[in-house]
Amino acid sequence: MHGALPATLILLAAAVLAVVACRQLKLPALLGYLIVGIVIGPNALALLPNSEDTSYLAEFGIVFLMFSIGLEFSLPKLKALRHSVFGLGAGQVLATIALTLPLAWFGHLPWAASVALGGALAMSSTAIVSTLLNERVELNTPHGQQIIGVLLFQDLAVVPLLILIPALANPAGGVIEALGWATFKAIIVLTILLYYGQKLMRPWFHMVAKQRSKELFIINLLLVTLGIAYLTSLAGLSLALGAFLAGMLISETEYRYQVEDDIRPFQDVLLGLFFVTVGMRLNFATLEQQWPLLLLFLVLLIPLKALLIFGLSRLMRSPSSVAWRTALSLAQAGEFGFVLIALAHGHQLLPPNLEQALLGAILLSMLVAPFLMQKRDALVRRFVASEWLNESLNLTQIAVQSMLARNHVILCGYGRSGQNLARLLEREEIHFFALDLDPERVREAAAAGDSVVFGDAGKREVLMAAGLSRAQAVVVTFSDTHMALRILSHVQALKPGLPVIVRTFDETDVDKLKEAGAVEVVAEVMEGSLMLASHVLMLLGTPLNRVLQHIRSVREERYDLFRGFFRGATDDSDDPSEQDQPRLHSVLITEEAASVGKSLGELRVAELVEIKAIKRRNIKGVEPSDEVVVNVGDVLVLLGRPARLAKAEARLLEG
Repeated sequence: MHGALPATLILLAAAVLAVVACRQLKLPALLGYLIVGIVIGPNALALLPNSEDTSYLAEFGIVFLMFSIGLEFSLPKLKALRHSVFGLGAGQVLATIALTLPLAWFGHLPWAASVALGGALAMSSTAIVSTLLNERVELNTPHGQQIIGVLLFQDLAVVPLLILIPALANPAGGVIEALGWATFKAIIVLTILLYYGQKLMRPWFHMVAKQRSKELFIINLLLVTLGIAYLTSLAGLSLALGAFLAGMLISETEYRYQVEDDIRPFQDVLLGLFFVTVGMRLNFATLEQQWPLLLLFLVLLIPLKALLIFGLSRLMRSPSSVAWRTALSLAQAGEFGFVLIALAHGHQLLPPNLEQALLGAILLSMLVAPFLMQKRDALVRRFVASEWLNESLNLTQIAVQSMLARNHVILCGYGRSGQNLARLLEREEIHFFALDLDPERVREAAAAGDSVVFGDAGKREVLMAAGLSRAQAVVVTFSDTHMALRILSHVQALKPGLPVIVRTFDETDVDKLKEAGAVEVVAEVMEGSLMLASHVLMLLGTPLNRVLQHIRSVREERYDLFRGFFRGATDDSDDPSEQDQPRLHSVLITEEAASVGKSLGELRVAELVEIKAIKRRNIKGVEPSDEVVVNVGDVLVLLGRPARLAKAEARLLEG
């Protein structure tokens, strides 16, 4: 026991360091686990033995991964994406397997090994691609929907491959019989579980949930998942197939989302251990001898897979730009390739030298995937001559629709938050111009008369076409820090001092966003807690004015902008109290300004207004103390009444 503890501690420490490094480099955590396995495995530092117990425990990672895929299995989702799933997805998997069959003749491999090889290479990385699509806000684009459809079929194709590969491991004379017997058993097990499981699962989970015990709920979840997996293994099928069926059964109940949250820690930890064991199998001594084969696999994998997917996508009448984006996004191999190779190796279908070359090629292709996605648009413009024209036409349409807009608000995203904000702006007769990447939403909203166009707000030229130079504010209405930082970077480069308000989920990235130039960051969790507190206080009998006072005081402490606002042309009002209300005002220091080279203490601006912030070199990070010297290009954000703001601006610019 004590002898195993140091190795376990080394494994945990190495995993933490590797995953942190991958997060910093914007790479998936599974690559960190693979690197850990390579470093501490028996073929490198030999800090952790590649024992049968470790491999058996790692198999549970695949069990929980297949369970999660089962949870995502949805007939309505399959129906919505049926052309991409059963057209492009099925064609890609079958064609990849068919193209690897000639290796049985040229590479002197058994045809069963070629099928296993084709199945492994047909997979793409769901973890990497879906994460990058989400970060780039491309899930609802035409190529995003096509990519998700292909990934969905690949995930589903793993299930029959998990049945097929063990059957192919039988002697040549008994393959057909073994495969037929395995298929027959799978049909019987599927029929029994899906028929009776549907009737038993909901009342069983309902009974457990009535006990109101989280520990009992998780124990029951493990019992159901591992129990069904064990039943399928008794029938001669895989544990992973049983876990997939368990996920399918639970996905039809109202407990699906709770189950998904509860199972994630088990899945992540055990799946991480699986990838560590994959890395432990990599033998650099063998790879060094087999480097021509590794290079051949890597060179053939990405270009040929991309060309295959592009051709199939074009056969389905997709535009060239969509087909290329889909192909380049799915050109790498994936984590299920490791699963299928491990299964084939366990049944001795693949020789060790071929297994090592495959593992190395899959790992390197996954490392290349994020960089390929970054350069994808540039490659598409090189491959598709009309792409430049299409982008120019799109920018022209945006520019034409925004041409007459002055002092408008640019809304980045037109989801629920963006639409609610747009309605409030319309009531105040403030013009807005919205950019969104969901073509269906844009079509519906534009048909209804809303000022919204299809465009990526993360692109510099799109913001310029939307009239950024004439806008009075920019609002990022979706909760995506990565995209918000990109928008802030463009705004600060094109029009320093333009107020940008950003929405975020919680307060984790508030400082990062403010340092990037956001005037204010609105956290959903904060606003939700304030609304919850106001309702509770009202129901407990607290007077309305006191409730509003509490909410206002918290907001003033949390949100500086609640103590003022930027004035625009649409702010005119006949109410004298509104005209004299404190507001925010940005002053850009030019070369001719009298305040250049002087300290804030010398200028005595603080006697007139409050200096809220100083933006220098597009970074809001200078504390407005008396010792700060004003430089050319600084933007001073002032808070005060209109008359005092005018005096302060005159003092800064004219002296």
